[in-house]
Amino acid sequence: MSKLSHVDSRNRPTMVDVGDKAVTTRTATARAVVVFPEDAAPARDTELRTKKGPVFDTAIVAGVMAAKRTHDLIPFCHPLPIDACDIRIDWGDSGEVEIECRVRVTHKTGVEMEALTGATVAALTIYDMCKALTHGMQIREVVLVEKTGGKRDYTLESK
Repeated sequence: MSKLSHVDSRNRPTMVDVGDKAVTTRTATARAVVVFPEDAAPARDTELRTKKGPVFDTAIVAGVMAAKRTHDLIPFCHPLPIDACDIRIDWGDSGEVEIECRVRVTHKTGVEMEALTGATVAALTIYDMCKALTHGMQIREVVLVEKTGGKRDYTLESK
């Protein structure tokens, strides 16, 4: 196992110094899945709305807001001037809700945590807005799908 990046020589937590890193375009895509129990699954052929409003649209806004505020939520994340954040939410073939969050920045550090945070908060928003239907929903498979830029690119094998 390689050395953890957020630990100093005395084994104490520290923020990574990115001062000497090159500014490059970096992207990250994360996915989250919300699964409704069969007996409480909403109709897929109409826009999902609750008393709180349009579910998918609200989740998109919440996910983008969360991606932009990741540094406020996760210790040692650098505040980043995000160039783009695109969240897509669709019904999957098996009736689950699929969320994909893609973030892009031109900076000295990557945006994996921003993409993961955006996808997760979008999923949590769907849960919150639909919990009147059922508390039996599950948020599954929060995963980094791909990242580019920096030291090395990454792609999840089983996209």
